[in-house]
Amino acid sequence: MKRIALFLLTNVAVLVVISIIVNVLGLDRFLTAEGLNLSSLLVFSAVVGFTGSIISLLISKPMAKMSTGARVIDGSEGTTEYWLVSTVKKLADTAGIGMPEVAIFEGAPNAFATGAFKNSALVAVSTGLLQGMNRDEVEAVIGHEVTHVANGDMVTLTLIQGVVNTFVIFLSRIIGYIVDKAIFRTERGVGPGFFIASLVSQILLGILASMIVAWFSRQREFRADAGSAQLLGRRQPMINALARLGGMVPGELPKSIQAFGITSGVGKLFSTHPPIEERIARLQQNAPA
Repeated sequence: MKRIALFLLTNVAVLVVISIIVNVLGLDRFLTAEGLNLSSLLVFSAVVGFTGSIISLLISKPMAKMSTGARVIDGSEGTTEYWLVSTVKKLADTAGIGMPEVAIFEGAPNAFATGAFKNSALVAVSTGLLQGMNRDEVEAVIGHEVTHVANGDMVTLTLIQGVVNTFVIFLSRIIGYIVDKAIFRTERGVGPGFFIASLVSQILLGILASMIVAWFSRQREFRADAGSAQLLGRRQPMINALARLGGMVPGELPKSIQAFGITSGVGKLFSTHPPIEERIARLQQNAPA
C-alpha cells in the first residue's frame, strides 16, 4: 500500500518538475510556434510521460526506505530477524526470484515490496505486523509481497503509468492551447495562459488518471493473494492474515500516504486495494485449499 502511494506521488512530482523545466527551456513554445502540432505533441508527451514513470520506478527503493525509516536486516540481529530473512529467502527461491533485501520499519501493521528489478527488490514488514500476527500469517503476507515481485507488478505498473501520463500531458497541452487562444486571445505562439492552464490541467487530469492505475492495483492484489496461497501450498494462512488485518486498527501513517492504509476510507475508484471481504471471498473460490 505504501509502495503504490509513494510511486504515484513521486510520479506526479516528477511530472510537475519536468513540465516546469520544459516550460523554462521553451520546448512547449517550439511545439506551438506555428499552431499545435499534434503528432509532435504526442511524441513529446510519450517521452515525458514515460520518463516520469521510469524515474519513479528507479528511485522507488530508496524513496520507500527513506519515507518509512525501514531498517535493512541480514538475520544476525535476533531470532525474529533471522526467521524473517529465512522466510523471505525460502519464498523467493520458491517463486524463482533473487533474494530481496529485507527490512523492518516502525509503525502500524503493514508490509510492502518495491524495486525496479525482480532480482534486487526490497521486502519490508512493520513492527506492528510482526507483533499483531502469528508466524503463519506473517509468512502469508510475505508470500503476497514476494508474489508482487515475481509477477513484475512494479514494472507493469510503470508501463501503465507511462501510458496514462502520456495522455495526461497530451490532453493538458491541448486544453492549455484552447484556453490561451479562446480566453487570453493570444494571437501568435502561446502566452502565460497556456502554461498556467496546461499545468493545472495536468495536475487535475493526473488525479483522475490515478483511477486507472488504482483499478489495475486492485487486480494485482487479488493475484498476489492467490500467489501467496500457491507459494505456501494452502490458502488458509492468507485468509487468516486478511481477517486479522480487517480487525486491526491501523496506527498513524505519514500524511502523504495516509489514504493508502489498510483500512483506507478513500472512495472505491481511487482505492489501490479491494475490500478485505472481497479478497477473502476470491481466495476461497480460486486458491488451493
